[in-house]
Amino acid sequence: MRHLLVLLLLLLAMPRAWAQGLGEGSGSHPHGGEALVDDVVLVPHSRPAIAAGEVATKRFRILHTAAATVAAKELAGQIESVRDGFGNILGRDWPGVTEIRLGVGREEFEALALPGGRPPGWAVALAYPSHQIILLDALSLHAPDGQQTLRHELAHVALGQLARGWPRWFQEGVAQNVTGERFSITHYSALFRAVTQERVFHFEDLSSDWPDLPADVEIAYAQSAAFVAHLSTRYGPQAMGLLIDGVRAGEPFETAFGKAFHTSLDVEEAGWRDGLAARYGWLPLTTSSALLWLTASILCVAAYARRRQQKAARLAEMTAQEAADEAALRLMMVAQQQAAESVTPMAGPAPHQELYWPGPAPSEPEPEHPEAPPHAESASGEFSVGPEHESEQPAGADDALKARTAKPTLH
Repeated sequence: MRHLLVLLLLLLAMPRAWAQGLGEGSGSHPHGGEALVDDVVLVPHSRPAIAAGEVATKRFRILHTAAATVAAKELAGQIESVRDGFGNILGRDWPGVTEIRLGVGREEFEALALPGGRPPGWAVALAYPSHQIILLDALSLHAPDGQQTLRHELAHVALGQLARGWPRWFQEGVAQNVTGERFSITHYSALFRAVTQERVFHFEDLSSDWPDLPADVEIAYAQSAAFVAHLSTRYGPQAMGLLIDGVRAGEPFETAFGKAFHTSLDVEEAGWRDGLAARYGWLPLTTSSALLWLTASILCVAAYARRRQQKAARLAEMTAQEAADEAALRLMMVAQQQAAESVTPMAGPAPHQELYWPGPAPSEPEPEHPEAPPHAESASGEFSVGPEHESEQPAGADDALKARTAKPTLH
């Protein structure tokens, strides 16, 4: 009994090696939520107490909490076909039944973890390849990259069950090929940057270590996925299966690689690197039909935008011209009104003012010695009798004279 306790303490005291996607933070991994616990000695585990049910398929056992019951049934309906797709790349299926633990939320996710293998705070998925267990947050399955995360973890379990001693670049390359991540624009741009800046890594440098800078991390992931895709396309799943068989038999990876592909890793890598410029450099951007369509689309959009800009400018010009014309018309009307008000009206007779005009000239010449009393014309045009004869005129003579000489009036 004492020896058993000592052995148990030694097992618990052994160092645990964490191989997390890219680093210690969510921003360093392409998914930002999956982690890997490999080569870890954990105490024997039992069914977690929080598990409320189990859904079994041919090659999977899904333990789930009460809140993840529906998600477990949905996952059971698709997980077998996902595993079948691995044979197209690896050429082999891993043995045994894989256990998937499914919970909802952070609390349940951590409660389903193995003792001593608590997941990082940023992870929503965790793989234990040596125990053939995958831990998932059911909420992550409905995320945009949920299926990629699941496939990525399955790839780590597959390689961990098939053999040991895989180089880091091969593990990540296989995982990204089974998830389809190598077709992303992010991978293409990373390889384009690596080729144009001559920053393509040698795979011997990516065997166990991984870059620290985020830009270099993207290149390492992208070139690993591209090289594994190159091997799978050129040699097929049969050669990949032979590589797995050799590593599983205990051969070093480079030795198994040479036997499976009939070439060395260095030679194959050199040939692959020579063709990168033709696939990810400036040349494919200038010769591809996709670029022509993209250029045509950009030109159409630019022409449409220019047409709208010209139309808007013309409309603004017309609006401004209309406003200027209206302002000029307004000024002209104001000027005319001011001019009309400033003109002085012509002097004329006041209303109902009578003007007296001299009567017509006599038709007969006046005698040399007129008998009529002398008279004079005033400045107002009225006839007046001289003062020396004023008393001699009979009464009413003045009225008779006015009646005789009619005076026109102006109104």
